[in-house]
Amino acid sequence: MTIDWELAASSFWPMLEGAIKGTIPLTLASFSIGLAIALVVALMRISSNRVLAGLARAYVSVIRGTPLLVQLFVIFFGLPSIGVNIDPWPSAIIAFSLNVGGYAAEVIRAAILSVPKGQWEAGYTIGMSQTQTLRRIILPQAARVSVPPLSNTFISLVKDSSLASLILVTEMFRVAQQISASSFEFMALYLQAAAMYWVICLLLSMVQVRLERRLDRYVAK
Repeated sequence: MTIDWELAASSFWPMLEGAIKGTIPLTLASFSIGLAIALVVALMRISSNRVLAGLARAYVSVIRGTPLLVQLFVIFFGLPSIGVNIDPWPSAIIAFSLNVGGYAAEVIRAAILSVPKGQWEAGYTIGMSQTQTLRRIILPQAARVSVPPLSNTFISLVKDSSLASLILVTEMFRVAQQISASSFEFMALYLQAAAMYWVICLLLSMVQVRLERRLDRYVAK
């Protein structure tokens, strides 16, 4: 097998552009919306209201029990059959956001429950309401605990964003598919795409390590 290095070099910039204009914005938008969903679902999960807690459990169960690819296809290909048509980009963002929300909700819930109950009592003692205690005392501590697993979720989402190519979203892997389809250099282009995903995830892992070290400074030893 021979690799066309000239083709690989000429395709680098189009693929990088696909990452900058497609993969990264798609990941950031989906993760941001997913985190908002996750926070709401996590608070519902720990709520004393059985209806809210039950709805949250059902949502998490469905998201975690079905493949992301199926969720993506249901939104893009399934909804039009009942009259709901959504363009590729919004479909990808909706699917990825809902998926992140289901997984991150359990991370946030576990982080909140890991905060000692005495912290709640301390908030009540100084006259804070439950909402104020949650916002000012509990969530900041839970955020530090949840950084590592949420960072892993973000890195996984970078890789999962390649699935958006299946619904014609132009991101990095979609660009690699288009170039390989015209040149028939599938191995070279797909290996290059894999290398670029690896570099992006490696850089994000380095940021994660630095962030964790920074947060550790505020932990009593």
